[in-house]
Amino acid sequence: MAESAHVFDATQANFESEVIKASLTTPVLVDFWAEWCAPCRQLKPLLEKLADDYAGAFRLAKVDTESEMQLASIFGIRSLPTVVLLKDGQMIDGFMGALPESAVREFLTKHGIVPGAAMTEQPEDLAIDENPAEAVHRLEQEIAANPDKPELRLDLALALMQAGNADAAEAELDALPPKFAADDKAKRLRSRLDFARALDGAPPLAELVARVQRDANDLAARDLLGVRLLIAGETAEGLDQFLHILKAQRDWQDGQARKRLIAAFTILDDADLVSTYRRKMSAVLF
Repeated sequence: MAESAHVFDATQANFESEVIKASLTTPVLVDFWAEWCAPCRQLKPLLEKLADDYAGAFRLAKVDTESEMQLASIFGIRSLPTVVLLKDGQMIDGFMGALPESAVREFLTKHGIVPGAAMTEQPEDLAIDENPAEAVHRLEQEIAANPDKPELRLDLALALMQAGNADAAEAELDALPPKFAADDKAKRLRSRLDFARALDGAPPLAELVARVQRDANDLAARDLLGVRLLIAGETAEGLDQFLHILKAQRDWQDGQARKRLIAAFTILDDADLVSTYRRKMSAVLF
């Protein structure tokens, strides 16, 4: 097929920036395939077609497992084709096998991805048919007209984050009055920003794994490994890294492992998992 702006080859070198971080603003569908796999050859052109049909509502990352064995291993890929969906920096769902077009469309719709609706997951208070750039413009106008409504600045921070402007989003959060700075939406957004920022300049996942295998007490590597695993959707494994640090040296980096755990609890949707790890954290601390 012709080159598409919505389809690209994902490698270990670009996975962090083009898949994980990019999914903070636009959902990314990752197709793990191989040339020898007949069902892969059936599914791949269908996914490429849908990526164009959906016109930016999601991006398609193709991972050739023959040349990217490390990526396949990280995601625990055992059969081909396997497709996973990342949103907000986390793996949220997936499927295996060459599904028909109707089933793939149903899968996308289940996660709020519809044709032509780039940035379908909007901040909580944005209009459904409004993209983040439009929301930022609208909210800036509303704030200018209503400077006595600080709650609008929280909505603006959310829109800025969705638009990929983390610095501006953080500035808006910092400027919020205490009442709104403690809002649940503000806490979730700040946690997402903190995790994304923690990976700026960080080594790739494979290097972090190797460092921890060489030295179980390399707490700096464990900390970044935990963040990478968490953002990649390996939630329990990421939380386990922070727990390990907490057990080894609870005051390391001014109690950073505890802070990481608490921040993760604010953004995770799995109540049972959060409850389990809250208990584990308490058992270490008390």
